[in-house]
Amino acid sequence: MEMPILETARLRVRPFVMDDLERVHQLLDIELGEADVGTEGALALEQRREWLQWMVLNYAQMAWLYQPPYGDRAVVLKETDELIGACGFAAVLAPVGQLPWFAAMCGGRETRLSSPEFGLYWAISPSHQRRGYASEAGRALIDYAFTTLRLSRIVATTAYENTASIGVMQKLGMHIERNPYPDPPWLQVVGVMLNPEESSR
Repeated sequence: MEMPILETARLRVRPFVMDDLERVHQLLDIELGEADVGTEGALALEQRREWLQWMVLNYAQMAWLYQPPYGDRAVVLKETDELIGACGFAAVLAPVGQLPWFAAMCGGRETRLSSPEFGLYWAISPSHQRRGYASEAGRALIDYAFTTLRLSRIVATTAYENTASIGVMQKLGMHIERNPYPDPPWLQVVGVMLNPEESSR
C-alpha cells in the first residue's frame, strides 16, 4: 500500500526525504509559521528534523502494517524540482455528525460523538500561492484516494476566516459545511467529497 509519486501537469507529489530538511523547515516553520496548518505552531530546526525522520519512517511502516498512506508529502515543481509545499492524508477524529450534511447521511440523526474520517491536507509557500497549485495537488490526492484506495469519501477542515482554503475546497468540488456549534473550536469548516461511485447510488 506504499503510495507512489503522483504527477500532474505541473507538479510531483512525492515522499519527503531527509535532504528536504532545510527547505521544509523554511517552508512550514518560517514562511508558514503563523499560518493555521492544524498544528501547535512553528518548530525549531531540531524539532523539524525529528518530525521529518518520523515522517520518512512512517511511509514504509504504514505500508508494512497495511494501513492507509497517512502523512505529509512534498509538493515539487516538475520544471525546477523546487519544493513549494506540503500535502497529504491525515486521520481526522471529529464529531462530524453534528454538521447538517453528515447528520442527514446518518438518517437525520445528529450526534456529537466523534468518528474517524479520512482527511486531505495542503500548505503552499506564500510565494507560490494563487496559482492553483493547492487544488492541483489536492486533485491528485483525491483521484488516488478514490481510484486506488477506493475510499467512499474524503474531508478537509479549515477555519472560518481561511477563505483561500475554502476556495480550494470549492475548486475541488467539495461540499462545504460550517459547524453550527462553538465546539470543538478547531472544527469550523469542513469540505466533504463523495467518491463518484458512492454519489451515483
